[in-house]
Amino acid sequence: MRIVFFGTPEFATPPLLALLGEGHDVIAVVTQPDRPRGRSRSTLDPSPVKVIALSESIPVLQPERPRGPEFEAAMHDLAPDISVVVAYGCILPREVIDMPRLGTLNIHASLLPEYRGAAPIQAAIRDGVTETGVTIMQMVPALDAGPVILALRTPIESDETAGELQLRLAELGAEALIEALALISIGKASPAPQNDALATYAKKIARADARLPFDAPSDRVARIVRAYDPKPGAWAELNGLEVRCFGAQDVPDRAGAAGEVLEAGDRGLVIACGEGAVRIAEVHPAGQKRIAAAEWARGRGVRVGDRFS
Repeated sequence: MRIVFFGTPEFATPPLLALLGEGHDVIAVVTQPDRPRGRSRSTLDPSPVKVIALSESIPVLQPERPRGPEFEAAMHDLAPDISVVVAYGCILPREVIDMPRLGTLNIHASLLPEYRGAAPIQAAIRDGVTETGVTIMQMVPALDAGPVILALRTPIESDETAGELQLRLAELGAEALIEALALISIGKASPAPQNDALATYAKKIARADARLPFDAPSDRVARIVRAYDPKPGAWAELNGLEVRCFGAQDVPDRAGAAGEVLEAGDRGLVIACGEGAVRIAEVHPAGQKRIAAAEWARGRGVRVGDRFS
């Protein structure tokens, strides 16, 4: 099959590498335009998917938006049998979705119809669910609503961060994609419609979503820290300065006023919650690097009785 691959971030690289490793004919990659980095914004960084494509001499398309006569003409000229979309970053119009002979597949990092939307991995950890997975679906012009071809499940570990889970789901997605393409190639795929009544949504993360609610129970606070690790980082303020927190452990047998520092020592910070407390192993103060909470507390003079808000 002639495959056009749409993808941009690191999460999309294992599926692309799996396609190449299995000998599939990836005829082009569509990825986001190179983005500026650094304070001067003068250097443009290619996406991780583009880096792989160039190393494999695969043609790369980088439209600002994957629509319009010029892009559609380029797709027509490629004449793909199927397209695969993994965290591309733009909504595809129906004309592009339906153009390949076998349609367009999408890898989504949840067990659809649960957690449709932009941030399913973070939402699953934040909400404390114990199992997630990846879904291979046929794309339609609606948010993650297409028929399901295949889903693979995996447990969420009790101390797993979003970054760690994302790495595992990227590999699981690669496995699921290869299996789904095999089913399609032998005519054994049986796409099943999703039950829209069971759909839940994981919206794009806003800054306010990552603010730590220390008045909540400690297990929820710890999950929020893990959900936004490494990005954007769950945050709170101490003496008016923003501090992002990482490496949270639930300490249910400690108590104090919500946000109060109960311990500041070699084992990090223990901060009281509405019920229980959390131990924070690392912090990322505004304008600084991510460091051990104990080191930061010594340098900033953080003391028992100080209060995060």
